[in-house]
Amino acid sequence: MPIAPQLLRQAMGQFATGVTVITAAVDGAVHAMTANAVTSVSLEPPLVLVCVGRQRAMHGVLERAGRYGINVLAAEQEPVARFFARQTDQEPAYRFVQQPPKAPRLEGALAYLDCRVVERLPGGDHTIFLAEVEHAEVYGGDPLLFFGGRYARLASPTTTPSLR
Repeated sequence: MPIAPQLLRQAMGQFATGVTVITAAVDGAVHAMTANAVTSVSLEPPLVLVCVGRQRAMHGVLERAGRYGINVLAAEQEPVARFFARQTDQEPAYRFVQQPPKAPRLEGALAYLDCRVVERLPGGDHTIFLAEVEHAEVYGGDPLLFFGGRYARLASPTTTPSLR
């Protein structure tokens, strides 16, 4: 017998994750969604995945776009995370950089990956969008974290060298 969804959410909430904003462009319009269901799958070939609920608007966007950007958020980007998670209507300052055919990049993110969808897999009420990473940029800094249903920061700041 499966466990209750709320218990699964509570248990998985004990797993600290980074926070990302997934971006895609369709017909010149940028679409974005906060996600922590993002995973590195393979180095050879370079594969990542994002899980998106079938009822989310972003699901249809990814189906149409065929590619997405993963923007790893910096600690100070919590307002951006909240906005694209639809936790607030208060729109923070942010800027997307578009360089077609790449997916839009969120300025200020710690890292950016441009990903081409290679497979769509069923995952319960979600779809797993498996993608090949075609481009990456690393800027470094302190990450925004998610734990126990709350946004968090590292206890002591770190510095990651910038790699371009």
